[in-house]
Amino acid sequence: MTDTSHAMTVIAVMGLAVLATRIVPVLIFGRGEKVPEFVLYLGRVVPYTAMGLLIVYCLRDMPVLEAPHGLPELIALAAVTVTYLWKRNTIFSVVIGTVLYMFLVQSVF
Repeated sequence: MTDTSHAMTVIAVMGLAVLATRIVPVLIFGRGEKVPEFVLYLGRVVPYTAMGLLIVYCLRDMPVLEAPHGLPELIALAAVTVTYLWKRNTIFSVVIGTVLYMFLVQSVF
């Protein structure tokens, strides 16, 4: 299989996977039926769970015992928290935290 055909196959499979994740809920709940309470509960809980998982994942290898003792991570985490509480915009907060973290890691610490 050539590189081009391999890339096209991967793109096609990924496109079908995305399409399937969009179509399946419509097929299941699109007939005007009431959405089950458990699915509504998951819709409320999963975003917070995913954010908690991302925080744990990002901070799991934080070097606490060696310089700079996790300061870039903690400063960026504080910036994300403050900007989210200020603007209530998740994307804005994540972008600010990422830019600040990269600045701190590459130029200050």
